[in-house]
Amino acid sequence: MEQIRNIYCVGRNYKLHAEELGNDVPTKPMIFGKPTHSLIEAAGEEIDLPGTRGELHYETELIIHIARPYEAGVTLDQMVDKIALGIDFTLRDVQSELKKKGHPWLLAKGFKNSAILTSFHPFPGLEACLQTDFTLLKNGEQAQRGNIRNVIFDLMTLIQYISEHFRLEKGDIIYTGTPEGVGPVSDGDVLSFMWGDENWGEFTARLR
Repeated sequence: MEQIRNIYCVGRNYKLHAEELGNDVPTKPMIFGKPTHSLIEAAGEEIDLPGTRGELHYETELIIHIARPYEAGVTLDQMVDKIALGIDFTLRDVQSELKKKGHPWLLAKGFKNSAILTSFHPFPGLEACLQTDFTLLKNGEQAQRGNIRNVIFDLMTLIQYISEHFRLEKGDIIYTGTPEGVGPVSDGDVLSFMWGDENWGEFTARLR
């Protein structure tokens, strides 16, 4: 896997996902991060995940790779050179307890192997992305299906917001949010990522 600098993630960027978890729909992007140690590629192998800390939920997302530092006036095509699909794995029970206490989500979101991603593919342009659904298959059956045309905050809005409040440089990636349909993973589940009709990667979950 190539060197990735920073991992930015967007919470509640699909209205129906926010509602399915009983959360308010945000009025500005909700940004959190994951350690780079949480990254692992979905390359057909088994991936170890925590199995003793409550329910582990998949959250399938489109991931964009940043090609250059942000400057006012740049276009999306200048900022994004590659895309991938991935999962922002979440320890849901842990997250619920953290939310009750008003604590950060890092324990629920930043554990080892919590940031799954496929190999990267050239960015096909915004219109192609809007015309292509991404899907997570669990043991061959559709578990989640989404399209970035349904996001609350579009890709350029996310890029501008993250650049304003943090920083974006070449090699950073953004998990752009998950659609509705998140759910638990069991030991031995085979999870596959589809971009349209193309299989971009898969792995077997091993809960330890």
